[in-house]
Amino acid sequence: MSAPPPQAWLNALLALLQQAQLTLLQAWHALGWTGDLHGQPAWPFAQRIAGETLWIDLGLARQLALTLVAIAIALACLGIAAFWRRRRMAWLGVGALALVLAPWPAPALLLTPAAPTSFHTSPTGFAVRTIAEGASIYRQHCAACHGDDGRGEGPRSASLSRWPPTFASPLLARRAEGELFWHIVAGMRDAQGHATMPAFGSQIGDDQAWAVIDYLKTLAAGTGAATQGNWPIPLRLPDVAVRCGRELPQRLADWRGRQRVRVVAFDGAPAALPLEDPRYRTLLVTRDGAPLANVPPFRAGCVAASTEAWPAFARLSGIDAAQLPGTAWLADRDGWLRARALPGQAAWRDADLLCTTGQPAGQGTAEGAAEGTAKGMAEGTAKARGVQGVSNATNPADGLTALLLRMDAEPVRFVQGGFIH
Repeated sequence: MSAPPPQAWLNALLALLQQAQLTLLQAWHALGWTGDLHGQPAWPFAQRIAGETLWIDLGLARQLALTLVAIAIALACLGIAAFWRRRRMAWLGVGALALVLAPWPAPALLLTPAAPTSFHTSPTGFAVRTIAEGASIYRQHCAACHGDDGRGEGPRSASLSRWPPTFASPLLARRAEGELFWHIVAGMRDAQGHATMPAFGSQIGDDQAWAVIDYLKTLAAGTGAATQGNWPIPLRLPDVAVRCGRELPQRLADWRGRQRVRVVAFDGAPAALPLEDPRYRTLLVTRDGAPLANVPPFRAGCVAASTEAWPAFARLSGIDAAQLPGTAWLADRDGWLRARALPGQAAWRDADLLCTTGQPAGQGTAEGAAEGTAKGMAEGTAKARGVQGVSNATNPADGLTALLLRMDAEPVRFVQGGFIH
């Protein structure tokens, strides 16, 4: 019998550590040993477990996992010894031996500096409204140093003592959201105590700081797509109000976790609307966000009811807003944006998958899934097809089907600041 894949036990380990730290924080807060800061309980310790390090250092993760197993064995032996007096010394010896043999990881590798807001979570829900608000604040306070594209090459960057980091970097983007929030409101200093980034807490409110973080995610995605051909970190499908004909408005966030979503930037006549497809829900992004009238049968009619959706999707795709019509995006069943097709593209391709798990598709993953589901995909393709500028063949192995199969077979595993998302 083969061992479980590293991802399985690593996910379990990170989830355990994540829950343990959150439970500790909640207990500290309930006991009154830590108060609220910026509306959420403040982390009372100078350090936290470096989950992001464990994600990339499997050797360290194994050390920690084996050590936790040894501690569990020692505690079990202690409990047995408390009730089995005749064998008490033997059980205590087994427990002590487990602790001695455990590969205790070095604390310097296992722990990382924390901020009081390290475990704070964003209240925005990642929405096109907050992306637009964050864009305005970024242009006013951040672009001079970090640059319009977020690569740290703004007009003031050369005069600074330390070059600003790039937001397109996966390492920076994987910092805990709460720590990014802390850097914005409290500023940053180097090892000598010199300010390397000013504090903006007195100039913008908490909600505005969280909006900036939403925009930074979007900016990182767009810059990565334009310069590297991929999104540096997984990106959620931005929330927005959706109008589908005469139905009551709903939130796009309600679609997350239920079905795949295709988003199409549409700027044409009703007859050119893309056909509906049973393999996903279709959302149209238009310039004015107005509901569509006289939608022909079997055509997509759900519209993002916001003028802010158009520039938001343009930014996250790294495309000029004027060139956006005909662009299409695919989000998986869990609500992660995964692929983008450019305007005028003849068909979906493997290269359109801008968000991957980092593992190549092969036997047992996408190809294995294809054997069991290609027939259903082919039926869906035969029933409905058509994205403005993106067509699909009837072959069950067409580009769109291959992308959908790969998305299903390779779900996103994203660790940000030690938290699994």
